[in-house]
Amino acid sequence: MGSEESAYPADGEGPVREVSLNAFEISPTAVTNAEFAEFVAATGWLTESEREDSSFVFGGLLPDDFPPTQGVASAPWWRLVLGANWRHPEGPQSTIEDRQDHPVVHVTWEDATAYCNWVGARLPTEAEWECAARGGLEQMRYPWGDEREPEGEHRMNVFQGEFPGHNTAADGFAGTAPADAFTPNGYGLLNTCGNVWEWCADFFDPRFHLTEPPENPSGPPSGTHRVMRGGSYLCHESYCWRYRVSARSANTPQSSAGNMGFRVARDINV
Repeated sequence: MGSEESAYPADGEGPVREVSLNAFEISPTAVTNAEFAEFVAATGWLTESEREDSSFVFGGLLPDDFPPTQGVASAPWWRLVLGANWRHPEGPQSTIEDRQDHPVVHVTWEDATAYCNWVGARLPTEAEWECAARGGLEQMRYPWGDEREPEGEHRMNVFQGEFPGHNTAADGFAGTAPADAFTPNGYGLLNTCGNVWEWCADFFDPRFHLTEPPENPSGPPSGTHRVMRGGSYLCHESYCWRYRVSARSANTPQSSAGNMGFRVARDINV
């Protein structure tokens, strides 16, 4: 687990270390809009973005004539859009009718946990996520090897071109892709790199793992942020080379955006 590349030392990817995990199962794809809709229909759950009536949307996905919106000073490509939520990923004018098989987005860690409870599952730990994402390969950057596009073949949905102003969508997608797009890894998982960030169960700390026991690590006992893994369709090597399987990021559990989703896991009794 981990990497010595240290692309972002503050993330705490390294050192490379061996961990052991009990048997678990994990969903082959991120939870889709159709699956999340079943949960909402059964429970009446309102996501944080629906309650707040806003969420963050990548400006490059908004229409040219979209009204001015509040931006993020440190990342002006993120726009706070009124009416953006999982049903309307780019605001009220957008829909998921043609994206039922895409990952649900604009879900917080707490929204994801509520879904997990409903289906009798849980979020994967960070260690479980990385183990599954690697697909049986050891110390490779991606689930298929070290080359991002072997022989010119696109194997994930990330930002192509010059970020943030020019996305060629050479991999076939400017926003999210279907959750089962591209080739599965050696364990049958899809899109563990790119497409959407995926929430994990753990609190985030860049150094806790340096002293954590290697058996079934589950992160620090408390914190302000939760781990996210996998990168998204907005990741670009020029500023966010976090679509590698060892890369880490984090956000507050109440945060939502148009590139944040999740997949589920369960224990297996053997």
